[in-house]
Amino acid sequence: MVTSSTASTDPAGLPRIRAGGRSFLALVLTPEAPLDIWLAALDHQVSRSAGFFAGKPIILDLTLVPLDTPHLADLLPALVERGIRVIGIEGADRDEPVFSTWEWPEGLNGGRSTAAEEIPVDSVDEPELPPGTLIIEEPVRSGQQIVWADGDVIVLGSVASGAEVSAGGSIHVYGSLRGRAIAGIVGRPEARIFARVMEPELLAIDGFYAISEEMPEALIGKSSQAILVDEVLTLKPLT
Repeated sequence: MVTSSTASTDPAGLPRIRAGGRSFLALVLTPEAPLDIWLAALDHQVSRSAGFFAGKPIILDLTLVPLDTPHLADLLPALVERGIRVIGIEGADRDEPVFSTWEWPEGLNGGRSTAAEEIPVDSVDEPELPPGTLIIEEPVRSGQQIVWADGDVIVLGSVASGAEVSAGGSIHVYGSLRGRAIAGIVGRPEARIFARVMEPELLAIDGFYAISEEMPEALIGKSSQAILVDEVLTLKPLT
């Protein structure tokens, strides 16, 4: 959470600090050894879904990569060369010699604004957001990006080509889904994607995704649902 502040006056005549919150949604990349093969697989996936990482903040999770992995020192520069914007690194100690040449990310940029809040006088605890469902009554137009990490997203209209809807839970589209739908972004593999007319550019659940060319033609344009089956995104009829 990044905060910005403005000042007003409290009853004692001293400035009162107000902080405006800003939350961030980032994709998590978890490389695995051997890194040359992992990078080749990444290039293959990106070539089949142009722009999937474009403009998106990325967290690099190194949990599965031992320090003695060959070419580990070259990993971050290789991602930067591919236009992947890493804003945070997890699962590793920046003081390890293998990372000595890395420009380790120091902070976050961007995000979506939330309502301004006063900093409590006797507590610095951050309130937890309650879970809930976001209902979108208007069509999601091309170029729009909807992000709702707190639960399901219900779109009463359609999602146009070039639009993107991301949800912490499931996504329900009562019209045509022609853009991108990304469900389970907070680690919920049981999430699903439902559409009355399924014609997506890309579907993803809990980090596993498929593009339109990988989906069964018999279900394109039909009422369908996407679920994860053994970590494979699978399209099934909606009955």
